[in-house]
Amino acid sequence: MDRYFKNQFKEWDQEKDNGNLIEPFREKFRKKYLELLEVIERAVASLDDTDGSVYTGTAGIALLYLHLYEIASDKGDHSLLHKSLEYIKGSIDNCKRRKLTFLCGDSGPLALAVVIYSLLGESKKSKKYRDMLTGIGEELVSRSLDFPGDELFKGRAGCLYALLFVKRKLGDDTINKDLVMKIVDTIFESGISLAREEKWQHPLMYRYHEKHYYGAAHGMAGILYLLLTTKEPSLQKRIDSLVKPTVDYMLTLQFSSGNCPSSLQSSSRDRLVQWCHGAPGWVYMFLEAYKRYQESHYLEAAKRCADVIWSRGLLQKGYGLCHGTAGNAYAFLAMYKLTKSNVYLYRAIKFAEWCCDYGRHGCRTPDRPYSLYEGMAGTAYFLSDILVPDTASFPAFELT
Repeated sequence: MDRYFKNQFKEWDQEKDNGNLIEPFREKFRKKYLELLEVIERAVASLDDTDGSVYTGTAGIALLYLHLYEIASDKGDHSLLHKSLEYIKGSIDNCKRRKLTFLCGDSGPLALAVVIYSLLGESKKSKKYRDMLTGIGEELVSRSLDFPGDELFKGRAGCLYALLFVKRKLGDDTINKDLVMKIVDTIFESGISLAREEKWQHPLMYRYHEKHYYGAAHGMAGILYLLLTTKEPSLQKRIDSLVKPTVDYMLTLQFSSGNCPSSLQSSSRDRLVQWCHGAPGWVYMFLEAYKRYQESHYLEAAKRCADVIWSRGLLQKGYGLCHGTAGNAYAFLAMYKLTKSNVYLYRAIKFAEWCCDYGRHGCRTPDRPYSLYEGMAGTAYFLSDILVPDTASFPAFELT
């Protein structure tokens, strides 16, 4: 069974490009994301209030409202920030510390609270939640290699992301550099240990639930991307000696189609063109490697990823971020930001047009239809983000 719809959009025509691709669609995309936002608001009562996560819960809606504030022209209007707070109040004061990551655990709502209260000028509350967030980071470090995994969703990289998120939003001095370095050190130690144990030629290897995942959500592409984005000068030698050769290993796995395998166990199966398990999640790793090293084969690999996303990226699973069309479209925006080539902005716009027909293609209904990563909130986020393509970034993953 096909996992995607045939892409019937025309290819980009440079001769017809007037250099202003977004403007004709601005009002259409704006109206659609506001329409989706209204649907989400009406459905709030049906949301599972025990799920406070960014991934499928209320904190994901909070992140959407924070984003809408950040792209708004009137920064003096704090109504969107207060709306964002409404969605995390329950989770930030009832942290159980059972899950520690940004997407699926307590550090996501806490990181949002740090940023939102800071933007509101409430420094004491911001500090309170920053202390709670760094406490989670310290707990993770104290558990060392006892912690179950390194991946983005439920592992060390997910906690690292929360700290980097706050640093990028509020400045480097908001989060203790030593804490970030300790978590990075542990991620390195874990990867080195497994690579040696299993006798791999490349220096880092990771697994999740005894499976060697390669994708952004549970595997190597997500971990390596975050390590590459950690801008500490003292890390450069280890990035060069550990991360770069591991990215080079990943490069050898790319299929001739441009897609990438979901795991070692599925390394011969060219199936999933979605952010969590395929080429749409690998793009960011390749682009970040290119930014650091300016070696053309990384950019060429990213271009191949983008080409297969264009041909196979209109997904039957729906319009969401994790395994949907909006998430795939973000790869085009990442390519556009780096290359400034309008072919990628054009492709993102076409996928956005597809998303504007939300619910009309016979796609599967997500388990959590209003959530950020599986459902409508993620699509609304994308349709608002594409209006500012030079700064657009995949929520809860891409660090810009």
